[in-house]
Amino acid sequence: MSSIVIAGGGTTGHVSPMLALGRALRRRHPDVRVLMVGTAEGLEARLVPEAGFDFATIARVPLPRKPSGAALRFPGRFTGTVRDMRRLIAQADADAVVGVGGYVSTPAYLAARSMRVPIVVHEANFRPGLANRVGALLSDHVACAFPGTPLSGARPIGMPMRTEISQLDRAAARPEAAGRLGLDPALPTLAVTGGSLGAARLNAGLAAAREQIAAAGVQVVHLTGAGKDQPVREALGDLPRYHVLEYASRMEDVYAVADLIIARAGAGTVSEVTAVGLPAVYVPLPIGNGEQRLNARSAVEAGAAVLVDDADFDGRTVADLVLPLLQDPQRLAAMTAASGTLPMRDADERLADMVDEAIEQGKRPGGRNRTRKAG
Repeated sequence: MSSIVIAGGGTTGHVSPMLALGRALRRRHPDVRVLMVGTAEGLEARLVPEAGFDFATIARVPLPRKPSGAALRFPGRFTGTVRDMRRLIAQADADAVVGVGGYVSTPAYLAARSMRVPIVVHEANFRPGLANRVGALLSDHVACAFPGTPLSGARPIGMPMRTEISQLDRAAARPEAAGRLGLDPALPTLAVTGGSLGAARLNAGLAAAREQIAAAGVQVVHLTGAGKDQPVREALGDLPRYHVLEYASRMEDVYAVADLIIARAGAGTVSEVTAVGLPAVYVPLPIGNGEQRLNARSAVEAGAAVLVDDADFDGRTVADLVLPLLQDPQRLAAMTAASGTLPMRDADERLADMVDEAIEQGKRPGGRNRTRKAG
């Protein structure tokens, strides 16, 4: 029986590959033990236990960006998180530690290295974060979602995702998906999502195009984000074919019924949308280190998506770009075909392969023989 520790979290883009990998490991090794480690503040604190995996937390210790009291306390607090990770790895008797980025991955990598436990790294974004840049220096088993990601030794394998999405046949699933969502499968359908936190810019842009949407004869399923539905309901909810939801528990239904999606360009969203062959209008979040624009680049360059700057997305964009595209079946078909040249739908299995490889390599003479003692 093998034991795997998977560290990461914070956003859906980190939690989803953790869960997808855990499921892939369970399919091939029914007796595997999987412990997922995150923070108490991240989405993983809810999503991981709901998915039926063991879950533990360590403290969230962000790296201070400027001199401050927090900067003075950082070394001691960070050392404490590494010590906590060593304890969890030892208690799990882990054969490998997998990191997918986020605050807990750096201490996980350093703890695993000090215990000579094999490390596997997966980077979701085109532009790697600090945690995975550290992890890539400590492991020969490094994977990334997007080709060209500047991460030492990384193999592009795609984004691990739920099989309900990676194996989705949109055309076949559309009638039943429309029924579950209360939509008409025969109408051109626009999906809108700003991710788990929503996107006020997208919500406002759709509201500003109310008259054009009403006249277009299309239907919309709009995922506003938790607690952000009321302004959209007030602006658009009375339109007969405008469906407002805070979130969808089955995103595969949204993907199946949609002909076009407007979305942020988080790594998880781009990977899933591309994998199912859904034409997209991406509006990258304009903060951070610009990774969302880079995440969308390959899809845009292939012709599978259109990119609109956040500052430029408004009611006119919806009226002049989105609605004409939604009503152009030939262009939508071409965008779907272009998506088929990009994704790798079996990234969960590919990453599980890397975990198995890392464990086997660690068992060979000269491999890293782990110590089980927590320090």
